[in-house]
Amino acid sequence: MTKEVTVAGAGLAGSEAAWQLARRGIPVRIFEMRPVKSTPVHTTANFAELVCSNSLRSDAPNNAHGLLKNEMRRMGSLIMDAAEAARVPAGQALAVDRDIFSRYITNRLDSSPLVSIMREEVTAIPDGITVLASGPLTSAKLSDAIRQFTGDEYLYFYDAVSPVVELESIDLSIAFRGSRYDKGGDDYINCPMTREEYGQFYAALIQAATLNVHEIDKQLYFEACLPIEVMAKRGRDTLRFGPMKPVGLVDPRYGRRPYAAVQLRQDNLAATLYNIVGFQNQLKWGEQKRILRLIPGLDQAVFSRYGMIHRNTYINAPRLLKPTFQTRKRPDLFFAGQISGVEGYTESAASGLLAGINAAELALGNEPVAPPQTTALGALTHYISHADPNNYQPTNIAFGLLPPLDVSIRNRRERRETLVNRALHDLDLFQQRLENHLVESTR
Repeated sequence: MTKEVTVAGAGLAGSEAAWQLARRGIPVRIFEMRPVKSTPVHTTANFAELVCSNSLRSDAPNNAHGLLKNEMRRMGSLIMDAAEAARVPAGQALAVDRDIFSRYITNRLDSSPLVSIMREEVTAIPDGITVLASGPLTSAKLSDAIRQFTGDEYLYFYDAVSPVVELESIDLSIAFRGSRYDKGGDDYINCPMTREEYGQFYAALIQAATLNVHEIDKQLYFEACLPIEVMAKRGRDTLRFGPMKPVGLVDPRYGRRPYAAVQLRQDNLAATLYNIVGFQNQLKWGEQKRILRLIPGLDQAVFSRYGMIHRNTYINAPRLLKPTFQTRKRPDLFFAGQISGVEGYTESAASGLLAGINAAELALGNEPVAPPQTTALGALTHYISHADPNNYQPTNIAFGLLPPLDVSIRNRRERRETLVNRALHDLDLFQQRLENHLVESTR
């Protein structure tokens, strides 16, 4: 009989891992503690609930994030299927209706005859082939069990959630629709600011009251997801070169570029909710309401969700993991998702995809394998297993993680196209290898 595999956690990574196991004929038990036990940031019991943002970042074919998504689609990713089913307009980004997205994934796994869903908390590392995908908000008991297993203290950083505004409360006589440089049509709502309006907003922001964070003296923010008040304190114009950059936008009232601009992105399929892009923060809720209403067009804003901050926990992957996401100490134990040391929605799902595939390989009696480093999937696995363990920080996928081309190409667009073509060619060969394993195992 084929060995059953346990998956702990039904976030993006755990859901993807369970799906990859089931589609290879492996029975799987997936544990999810919600709704029996919730977390500070989740609001539903559905699988793969998106908390921080509804965007899976760029889907452009010659972008590193787009390449990773393309590879995952070719590998039969459930998360990519769900994203297409729940897609909302966002220019070149892949953004989704959160509720439709998570319900789609929950229903697909619930309807699989090979997937058993266990609504209970995992408090110890299970025996047998296991994918541990408990996420950045792993419960205290399981965290203690993992700490005992690894023998190391966790690394961590603080992550934050952007506020969400009701569309009807946005003043569209001031705010205007459009994407930077007209890329993506009218997918975003833009709130333009004059120099004086920006100065007033900035002064209020840097003086705002923030929530207390445990171990505040050890805060380690992930640079790609800094709270706006932290960015603001780095300099008066930091926000104007970050989430409030006005480049590529023209205020139709005056026919010129605003001094600064705040963008809002559609958050649900009905287009009734919009999240404030890049405005994750740790301000007290009363302060958020007061300060965000200083943004032109949001003076009467109704917030369906305020921003918040939470702790993200992850292991020191280079010390603990192989490129297959197996632990060096126990080959039948895999880590996946943000706890495994990857950063980002798509990257977390990708780690679950690979951990699920390799857990299936192990269950079928095969040796787990890592994708070629020339692919986005392979570059990600190489980074988490080969980065400097003394200065390790999670990273998003980037072309810089892929090995250079054999020939020098000076044109950036042509170079990226060549990297993409090489990656997809090598991924096809890797897929064929996996298919051969499956055929041999079922004979």
